[in-house]
Amino acid sequence: MKAVILAGGEGTRLRPLTLTLPKPVVPVVDRPFLCHQIDILKSAGISEIVFSVAYRPDRVRSVFGDGSAHGVHIHYAVEETPLGTGGAVKNAEPLLDDRTVVLNGDILADVKLADVIGEHERSKAAATLVLTPVPNPAAYGLVEIDASGNVLRFIEKPNPTEITTDTINAGIYILETRVLDLMPRGEKHSIERAFFPDLLRRGDRVRAHVHRGYWIDIGTPEKYSQVHRDILSQRFPVALDGTPRDGGWIHPSARVEVDAILCSPFYIGPGCTIASGATVGPNAVLVRDVSVGRSAAVLETVAWEGNVIEASARVEGCLFGPHVRIGSDAVVVGLILGDSSVLTDFSRTVS
Repeated sequence: MKAVILAGGEGTRLRPLTLTLPKPVVPVVDRPFLCHQIDILKSAGISEIVFSVAYRPDRVRSVFGDGSAHGVHIHYAVEETPLGTGGAVKNAEPLLDDRTVVLNGDILADVKLADVIGEHERSKAAATLVLTPVPNPAAYGLVEIDASGNVLRFIEKPNPTEITTDTINAGIYILETRVLDLMPRGEKHSIERAFFPDLLRRGDRVRAHVHRGYWIDIGTPEKYSQVHRDILSQRFPVALDGTPRDGGWIHPSARVEVDAILCSPFYIGPGCTIASGATVGPNAVLVRDVSVGRSAAVLETVAWEGNVIEASARVEGCLFGPHVRIGSDAVVVGLILGDSSVLTDFSRTVS
């Protein structure tokens, strides 16, 4: 059994963070996002993974290589033109075995994947979808199931009278690879809107596993910020690369002055320097090689590699791509800045 991770999206909702870095490799606390998905697959004993890539595939390869550093073997299926979620799986078909696990490349869940695979095998289904309940199902396409867990129908963009369930597609599937015969090769195709309804129309058995644990789609700035808060609070438990201290984590190579103020939770990554009197946290993530100057404050912010936040600056509720520089005495609230952005001393920028 192999897995396909659909990692070809451009991450347009996360721009400008994804203008130079594809969404699959954006950092989530201390590691590229897809490392978290690799961990999900490894927990189920899956070590052969196909990355379906389209946008800046060279950047994805440069981060993950052949997968050996992560304890897996990674293959790459490159889309010459975007093929959609279904077309991407079909494009990877020559690399697959008889059974395939598919993960959308922007979701994170604490699903027990081995249990889902076991249920799928025992049911002899053609496909099993992981579903998750949401508070506002009208914003999604719904998946209606019977009391035995069989999928009955898919409802796209339901009006209020059509909302009969709160479960939506969670972006995790187990497929018998033979059913990919329903997909056209080399054409744009949706696994959610076309392939699964076609399976039902053909009479194949489609099963559901309802996951009531943690689930998030990181594709928007709000959700990307949220996943960091969830990991820092251990709502989604991750063994972070750092030493626990004062309700947060500090990497052994980071340098934090003794009179710096640390407000839990926080993460201070490798090579970071926190100057005298600086405040970090709550809910601050300094990914790597971030410098926080004397008496500066970084709160509710994710700062990627190489950021410099000068003395007495205040940063709150922000997302900063790599190599951002914030000048001394600047006040920056609620801003998203892309690669190598600069705000000069005494700037006032409030979103």
